[in-house]
Amino acid sequence: MDTKLKELEKKINYTFKDFTLLKQAMMHSSYTNEKHLPKYRCNERLEFLGDAVLELVSSEFLFKESPHTPEGELTKTRASMVCEPSLALCARDIGLGGYLLLGKGEEATGGRMRDSVTSDAMEALIGAVYLDGGFTSAKEFIHRFVLTDLEDKKLFYDSKTILQEMVQAQKGGEIRYHLTGEEGPDHNKSFCVEVMIGETVYGEGRGRTKKAAEQQAAYRAILKLRKQG
Repeated sequence: MDTKLKELEKKINYTFKDFTLLKQAMMHSSYTNEKHLPKYRCNERLEFLGDAVLELVSSEFLFKESPHTPEGELTKTRASMVCEPSLALCARDIGLGGYLLLGKGEEATGGRMRDSVTSDAMEALIGAVYLDGGFTSAKEFIHRFVLTDLEDKKLFYDSKTILQEMVQAQKGGEIRYHLTGEEGPDHNKSFCVEVMIGETVYGEGRGRTKKAAEQQAAYRAILKLRKQG
């Protein structure tokens, strides 16, 4: 496992002075339960700390980037930047799921790919970097792996809303989402959805929840509409 985690250090371009912090950040509660380790050994305490560091760094970033934006708008933007789907997207960029220590049950039910698990691990990793290297190291990590490609990320996790606004602006037809199929056992389902504008299919999506599949379908529809525009 240590060799694998050394690989993660290379990916994030940060070498831990205290390697046990990285190990703890990757330790899901299902693993500590299974190994009969104390509850505090899992990554939840680091996640609690990482969440606070992430909130401060993203708040400072928005404060400086948007000097004329009112507080209410900043709060909304921050919430969407650090929400579960967004952090899971960031975790996917570095393949974080592949480094997690999971219990057998969590592993069998697809925990490595679950947004709630990977987004929590991302926050735990931020907490670990903060404790190991201080605020500057944590800030660098967040700027590099969370506050990048914000436009693309916003487009992805907010695609249903953006599609709605685009279609309304163009006075297009009604938007409808259709479930076209579902695959896999109950604990590891995959849903297929298509989005129609009027009578035309504009995008298809697949996801572990209907909502995720709809977001992906909407994302593809936006790209198609942009090309046409």
